[in-house]
Parts: sequence; structure tokens; C-alpha cells
Amino acid sequence: MEVLVYLVPLALALGFLGLLGFLWSLKSGQYDDLDGAAWRAIADDEPVTDHGVSEWWK
Repeated sequence: MEVLVYLVPLALALGFLGLLGFLWSLKSGQYDDLDGAAWRAIADDEPVTDHGVSEWWK
């Protein structure tokens, strides 16, 4: 039970650091565009030539 004197403040400090990290990520815009990154990962566009026809159709 004596170890709780060390563990409780340690847990509170780590929780506070996690909260600060989360608030920093909100302030820096990490959650502004959640769908954009997902759609960019899915989109697999073919390169377009000068004439507007993709390389795949040639």
C-alpha cells in the first residue's frame, strides 16, 4: 500500500501529459480534415498525358 504514494501521482502526471498532448494536437490542426487523408489513400489516379488520355488506355 505504500507504493500507492508513488503510483497515484505518477498516474495523474501521465494523464495530465496525455491531456496536454491531445490539446496540442487539437490546436495544431491534426483533426481538421479526417476524411481527406482517407480519400487520398484510396484514390489511385492514372497519370494523364498532354492529350487528356491516360497511359493505361494506350
